[in-house]
Amino acid sequence: MATRILISTSNDDLKQVRNKTVVTASTAFATKDLGQDIEIATDALTMTLPLITADNLGREILFRNTGADGAAIITISPASADGINGTIANAAADSVASGVVNKNFVNTKATANNGDYVHLRATALTKWTIVGGVGIWASQA
Repeated sequence: MATRILISTSNDDLKQVRNKTVVTASTAFATKDLGQDIEIATDALTMTLPLITADNLGREILFRNTGADGAAIITISPASADGINGTIANAAADSVASGVVNKNFVNTKATANNGDYVHLRATALTKWTIVGGVGIWASQA
């Protein structure tokens, strides 16, 4: 079920409305689903990103772990031709996505916390770039 979220800046001149969707099963997203905040509390789900095309370059999606601490592993899977690049800075050790094509990015269960998230943007054909995030994530080997 989608919920709308209003995000405003301090000067209230710029407002952004994003849909929030709670997901309870592994899901393959389409271009029409981009621009949403996806909330996941169920363990062992895979979220499959749409193939990057000229039509969705610059589009974003955010995945947030809303499960209890240490209770939900979340796997973000790019389309087979795409990769996830970037870094989520952490106090202990940074989470680095290598950008290797067709490799998953995983919010590790043992270290998962409620509120962990990864914010992705389609920045090039075959490249999802991390533009924000919190938590311990790992690239698939």
